[in-house]
Amino acid sequence: MTLFEKIATHEIPARIVCETADFIAFHDVNPQAPVHILIVPKRPIPRLAEAAPGDADLLGRMLLASGKIAADAGLAAGGYRLVINNGRDAGETVPHLHLHLLGGRPLQWPPG
Repeated sequence: MTLFEKIATHEIPARIVCETADFIAFHDVNPQAPVHILIVPKRPIPRLAEAAPGDADLLGRMLLASGKIAADAGLAAGGYRLVINNGRDAGETVPHLHLHLLGGRPLQWPPG
């Protein structure tokens, strides 16, 4: 099981901000911005490149929920960024697809 699967099953504690039957959102333990929330499907999908057509509804619900999660975190007025890393060169460290929701300060472009 990945770290994220253990968080989704509540084997490992996390600061959860949103949970549905399909995904869970929680604060990152190594934040890269004042607000850094991870939105993670409960069912493991190793990375975006391995998502299947049947995952489209789940991924869409996660993207749509990100707006409410960001608003609840106080980011609606200033804005926020969503990031999905795919592969080692992109910075992927956990082989379980997840969205990074970042905000709370001006974010630079390009990101890194």
